[in-house]
Amino acid sequence: MILPTDEQRRDPDAWLAQVQAQERRAARGKLRVYFGASAGVGKTYAMLLAARELQAAGRTVLVGVVETHGRAETESLLKGLEVLPRKTVDYRGKALTEFDIDTALQRHPELVLVDELAHSNVPGSRHPKRWQDIEELLDAGIDVFTTVNVQHLESLNDVVGGITGVRVSETVPDTVFDAANEVVLVDLPADELLARLKMGKVYQAPQAERATLNFFRKGNLIALRELALRRTADRIEDDVRAYRVEKSIDTVWKTGCALLACIGPGADAERVVRSAARLAGQLGADWHAVYVETPALQRLPAAAREATLKALKLAQELGAITAVLPGAEFAVAAVEYARSHNLSKIAIGRDPRAWPWRQARSRSFARLAPDIDLIEVAESNDSGAAVAPPRRLAVIGSHQRKLDHLWAALAALGMALAATPTIAYLDLANIAMLFLLVVLLVAVRWGRGPSVTATCVGVACFDFFFVQPRFTFAISDFQYLVTFTVMLAVGLITGHLTAGLRFQARVASQREARVRALYEFARALSGVLQTEQIHEATRETIQSSFGARTVLLLPDAEGRLQLASAEDVAVAVDLGIAQWAYDHATNAGMGTDTLPASGVFYLPLIAPMRTRGVLALESDEPRWLLVPELRRQLDTFGALAAIALERVHYIDVAQDALIRIESERLRNSLLAALSHDLRTPLTSLVALAESLAVSAPSLSEQQRQMTQALRDEATRMSTMVSNLLDMARIQSGEVKLNLQWQPIEEVVGSALRACRFALSGHQVVTRVPADLPLVRFDAVLIERVLCNLLENAGKYTPPGSTLTLSAQLHGVWLNILVEDNGPGLPPGQEEAIFEKFTRGERESAKPGVGLGLAICRAIVEAHGGTIGASARPEGGAAFLFTLPLGMPPAMPALDDELENEEEREEERD
Repeated sequence: MILPTDEQRRDPDAWLAQVQAQERRAARGKLRVYFGASAGVGKTYAMLLAARELQAAGRTVLVGVVETHGRAETESLLKGLEVLPRKTVDYRGKALTEFDIDTALQRHPELVLVDELAHSNVPGSRHPKRWQDIEELLDAGIDVFTTVNVQHLESLNDVVGGITGVRVSETVPDTVFDAANEVVLVDLPADELLARLKMGKVYQAPQAERATLNFFRKGNLIALRELALRRTADRIEDDVRAYRVEKSIDTVWKTGCALLACIGPGADAERVVRSAARLAGQLGADWHAVYVETPALQRLPAAAREATLKALKLAQELGAITAVLPGAEFAVAAVEYARSHNLSKIAIGRDPRAWPWRQARSRSFARLAPDIDLIEVAESNDSGAAVAPPRRLAVIGSHQRKLDHLWAALAALGMALAATPTIAYLDLANIAMLFLLVVLLVAVRWGRGPSVTATCVGVACFDFFFVQPRFTFAISDFQYLVTFTVMLAVGLITGHLTAGLRFQARVASQREARVRALYEFARALSGVLQTEQIHEATRETIQSSFGARTVLLLPDAEGRLQLASAEDVAVAVDLGIAQWAYDHATNAGMGTDTLPASGVFYLPLIAPMRTRGVLALESDEPRWLLVPELRRQLDTFGALAAIALERVHYIDVAQDALIRIESERLRNSLLAALSHDLRTPLTSLVALAESLAVSAPSLSEQQRQMTQALRDEATRMSTMVSNLLDMARIQSGEVKLNLQWQPIEEVVGSALRACRFALSGHQVVTRVPADLPLVRFDAVLIERVLCNLLENAGKYTPPGSTLTLSAQLHGVWLNILVEDNGPGLPPGQEEAIFEKFTRGERESAKPGVGLGLAICRAIVEAHGGTIGASARPEGGAAFLFTLPLGMPPAMPALDDELENEEEREEERD
């Protein structure tokens, strides 16, 4: 029995998650989708055939909805199957039928057939889309068979529209299609489908002829068939990947042409990347690019490592999925990555260092992955000169590396000097163990190379200082040769393993630090309620993770970026670059393709709804931008900050809305209470003033003027209170429109009569054509609108001004315009004057509380119209409101009226 190794043993958490997912899938119904390129390929026919077979096998089958479109072959398959009666839904006076999901759930059969997955239900149904009905059936544990065409998939809707010129409106999300347990492709060649169309097996003759000239052209059908085949292949590829994960299969199945490019530290890195990109494009396949960072590559000079990371960035720009893999050996890590992602081809650069006695890099891949195709990219020679092979990594080192080897040699020599006085007390085997301890410590401190140096120097010192004859390299006993050999081998192996573990521990520590930073940042942002807190948390986290200085730029109301904190000048920000990054939602500045000479990196903070700002970073060590893991970590920081900013924004919006709602409610309650309480005494005051004017004995001229003034002011106050009460009623929804078909000129006349005293000092011109159609509106409320507009114009224009009231047709609207030649509107107040308690002149002796125009807008919008104000070019103000025309009722013809009158006269005779 072969036990699994640690690499092969599954993670218990992964097993638990898999078991839980299987339990959820077991409780949920199974969805099978019959998928085709177009109508007529036989999806419904194939679905019914499968359903009949299952019914014959003893399963309970219920036909929920099946659209036969008059096809006799399809209708014949319904015989023997139980068909669920459809539900009748009333829509705009018409009785339409839909799938009865309630009865289906109550019956709870084992299988329900629901045709046309992308169908839109009649308004008034439980769900707007049929696929949502199917989701409810699946959640209830009922299996479902359904059908869909390729043009109805959301992601391909525009592609199909561009091919056929027909854009379908009914679509289904790709997630529903991808979540199906089974996808059955029903395919038919274009010529055979056209033949079926001509025979009337797809549509009836007139409809079939139109379809041949439009959607059902041969070129369209061929293109749709290709799309359906490709989409099905993508869906099956997902199934293959899920099955491999579930069964822990690590061998590569060559079901696709996915490619892996291995990037090394040599001069051929960019050439491998470009060759792999071209090959992936020719194959139409996805491709990955990886850089395996072994302990040896950790000792590369900064310039060489930066060049490798640039090649990895180039691969990402060319469309590759990139990764940096830690590993002790290049080939082992690359092959493991290829197997885990089911990549059937590996591209590497040709190894110029493969001497006849040395195993080439390609042989390592062939030994580790005999089932994977290996592609060696040839060397380039653009200049015609021989390409110099890269230096061996073992001799590439900086001055610091030389010092490490020197310290290792001194450590071994120091151990020899320290152990020399103990030769009379310790056995030679124990002294050899002391040298092995030195090798182990050197490997932990300085790595593999210095440990080799310590091993060699330690063996030499052991021979020189402790083996007879002492202080010479001569050997008197052959047994010591075995001792030296074993000691050298043990030292080399120990140093190699220790250095590898040291490297793996450092990589794991870096990963743990990145995960911890993300966790702490997410936790810090989870409770923030202000933008300044987000800025502070972001600045501290990025400073500790990348050593970069940051500044948060947020947009104002017009979308122009501003510093989140005015005193924050930690970064020399170029607002022009930052604004470009914000407007285009694209990185800019250092390390990007947009103004890379800038010393600042600009990261747009893209939230689910919109871009919320820009994070500017400045660092003295910009090479971290080239490391994919660090860039992904920075992008994650940006996404978390953007979501936090969006959450704070909507918290502010919700609080403002709540305050406005409460303020509005309290104000309306106050207005209603005051209006009711003031209306009765004001009415009594007006009546008393009128009675006083006609009382006996007669009043003097001065007393009559005072009485008239008292009456006018009481009337004005009563009008203001009426406006307050009307606004309160409109806001509370108590006003019910009495809509009647009537001519607009009658309301215009009554409004002018009601306003004759307020407009007595002005000239009023009306332009209302006599042939205007009837309009459906509430006469009392529209008269109030006209009165308010006219009185408003009379109030704010000097005596003798001309007021013009006109009406005209404009499409499906009736436009009613009130103009004056007075001082006009305050600049920029065209919309503000329609708000409650807003006046044209803030400090004025003119009467009013600023509710007239607000009442006008509320009434007009209740009628389905619009109202607005503008300044006239020649001076003055213009107020325009619209009313929808609609379709007035038919009027009896004049001839019919005459005939009826003649018939009545004959009956009287």
